[in-house]
Amino acid sequence: MAITDYSGMLLGIDTGGTYTDAVLFTEEDGVLRTAKSLTTKHDLSIGICDAVNRIMDREGDQIRMVSLSTTLATNAIVEAHDSPVCLIMIGYDKGSLERSNLGTAIGKNPYVFIDGGHTPLGDEQSALDLDAVQRAIDEHTPHVSAFAVAGYFSVRNASHEEAVRNLILEKTDHPVTCAHELSSGLDAPRRALTAFLNAQLIPQLHQLIHSVDIMLQEKGIKAPVMVVKGDGSLISAQTALERPVETILSGPAASVVGAKYLSGASDVFVVDMGGTTTDIAILMDGEPKLSEEGANVGGWRTMVKAVAVSTYGLGGDSEVALNRTQKCLSIGPRRAYPISLLAQQHPSVLEELQQQLRNDRIGEHDGRFALKLRELNTALTSLSRLELEIWESLADGPVALNSLLERPAMAGPLQRLIDRGLVINSGLTPSDSSHILNKQNNWTRDGALLCAQLFLRQAQRDNHLLGVTPEDLAEMIYQQTVVQAGKTILDTAFIEENIPQMTNTQSLGMALLDNALRNKANSNKGDSKGPSPLLDFSVKLGRGIVATGAPSAIYYPEITARLNTELNLPENADVSNAVGAVCGGVVQKYTVLISSPEKGRFRTHMGTEQKNFTVAQDAIDYAKSHAEEKAYQMAQESGATDIIVEVDQFDKIITDAGGDQLFIESSIIATAKGRPVLMG
Repeated sequence: MAITDYSGMLLGIDTGGTYTDAVLFTEEDGVLRTAKSLTTKHDLSIGICDAVNRIMDREGDQIRMVSLSTTLATNAIVEAHDSPVCLIMIGYDKGSLERSNLGTAIGKNPYVFIDGGHTPLGDEQSALDLDAVQRAIDEHTPHVSAFAVAGYFSVRNASHEEAVRNLILEKTDHPVTCAHELSSGLDAPRRALTAFLNAQLIPQLHQLIHSVDIMLQEKGIKAPVMVVKGDGSLISAQTALERPVETILSGPAASVVGAKYLSGASDVFVVDMGGTTTDIAILMDGEPKLSEEGANVGGWRTMVKAVAVSTYGLGGDSEVALNRTQKCLSIGPRRAYPISLLAQQHPSVLEELQQQLRNDRIGEHDGRFALKLRELNTALTSLSRLELEIWESLADGPVALNSLLERPAMAGPLQRLIDRGLVINSGLTPSDSSHILNKQNNWTRDGALLCAQLFLRQAQRDNHLLGVTPEDLAEMIYQQTVVQAGKTILDTAFIEENIPQMTNTQSLGMALLDNALRNKANSNKGDSKGPSPLLDFSVKLGRGIVATGAPSAIYYPEITARLNTELNLPENADVSNAVGAVCGGVVQKYTVLISSPEKGRFRTHMGTEQKNFTVAQDAIDYAKSHAEEKAYQMAQESGATDIIVEVDQFDKIITDAGGDQLFIESSIIATAKGRPVLMG
């Protein structure tokens, strides 16, 4: 479509693990143009500029809004790719590490316990030890990219968190996350976990916003920039930089908003299958179901309000491996760089694969390569000697793992670089199998075929997959992907229906699900190679599926057939996230807590400020006024106009033995809604 005038248009961009999508959109005509480009994690601006250039052939100074969604935060958590962070816990006891999986989430990152913190009523439980904070800053600043600060009962009094943040900002140029700004909930370990994850994600979101700024300058776009939150609403780019954890599930949330717009469906499963993850949400009466307990991503239960999304490490680019114990293929949860894509971008990879096939000796890592994924976000001193050696060896492009891991001592350092998301393995993926089966043709099929041959040679050396051809292997990978994807939808349905999820130890239940999802394939294809099965179970999903994401057209016709449900694959489903990025509004909430330290006294808790009242209604009136004002301000700062604020009151009152009512606490929640400010 020839476009001569960009006035009135909105630009939506989604940066995913494999592709960056862009759409031009108007409220009157919907989607006008779409484009896809490979995500370039070492420099996101390259992929973003390429995608936008494909839909805009000149300057776009009349574009009215740019809105972003991204799966970078979700993918980083699912794949355990983290930036090093120091967590400072004020007034916490060491046992808090055992709660909410906080210690597991921190892993090898440094953490420090500092004296201080507050009581449930907001009073200081002990003095803040700023000298200990200073020592922690001096020790850890050279080795981390950000700090997270969590104070005990900081939602009742945030003064200690604020004091620690001010000291860190005074002494370093590192970003700081304070837990009280992310949640008003009282679960201290989970609040610390949320702050920790937020701090880990700051460098990635900084890179994304900076990359978008480069594109805006190149295209002459002066429009406001918004980012999709995990609940599907929008916030300004500046707000997103301060609270990137709110963009956890940004991509899936945008996908749900986009799927609703593109499909017109109201009661369905929405499945977004990308390169790294499969994200599943539910539309009920046309609205996405929200998670009341907070977003759960990669096994971590955060305190971020978001669309209720089940996220699984399964996508077109998931790593394919042979489970030698169970003698079957496993797919995911980690992403691998598809070998067909690597060979297209680096022709020398084909030569290396061919040479590996010619070798009489079967290499331990045949068919696999390592390459840089993104730039280092800390000083080189944060790398060990061997990590630095690997990092420098990858400077000019991918290196075969056989060469890189010639010395056994290099395996650990390489894994640490992969865990940080700095380096990625390349190998066989479902995307490669799709190329072999001619279901996909945008990369190099020869690379996928050679890698499949090497994969089989290793397996058959150990008496696995005997007699299997590369085409057979590709079909096995396709079938396994379909089965695993079907199980993710059933898992989501089990959660929604409060049915206990089955574990690998419940072999009968798992076998029945496997039977239902696998035998359907033979039935559909009229397979007559063997006798009919003695058991043939089937399963029927109670709702249809709207499938979005680039690989969905390849897998979901088969998946929905096996689940005996309807498939809605709308036009532009492959760029649903980018569409959803421009369809949302701005929503901000602010909560004021009211406690009762003693009979006849009522205290409002608002960040670092507490105010006492002798009359409950006076405290409530003050809290409502403050919450309304704050929510309006937050919505305005998040880029909203035409703002409407609603205030709700939730009281916790008990009746004592004598029949008298006792006030425990009250939550005053102000919700501000508005539409994003458009240029012009």
